[in-house]
Amino acid sequence: QVQLVESGGGLVQPGGSLRLSCAPSGNIFDINASGWYRQAPGKQRELVARFTSSSSTDYANPVKGRFTISRDNAKNTVYLQMNSLKPEDTAVYYCYTKILGINYWGKGTLVTVSS
Repeated sequence: QVQLVESGGGLVQPGGSLRLSCAPSGNIFDINASGWYRQAPGKQRELVARFTSSSSTDYANPVKGRFTISRDNAKNTVYLQMNSLKPEDTAVYYCYTKILGINYWGKGTLVTVSS
């Protein structure tokens, strides 16, 4: 069974930064097919950032230049560094990995950007 655990969410003021982490609770995790989505209240889940290969990444337009996805292969962990946060970044952030064509999701971590 694929289980992912996110951490690092919280309350931050506009302009602040947070770093989210995602790691599997077991050994099943394709770090090259992983990334982050988010879901704001009343909205659909949307892509934030993802790895498209071992050396390529993809970002949603609203976060380009502010968010950075990275990974630590030794720790089997994916990170999302979020800078210059805005109130519209408020959402539950979900980590995922794709195994044999199926997306597996974590339970999410809440990020609230508010003064």
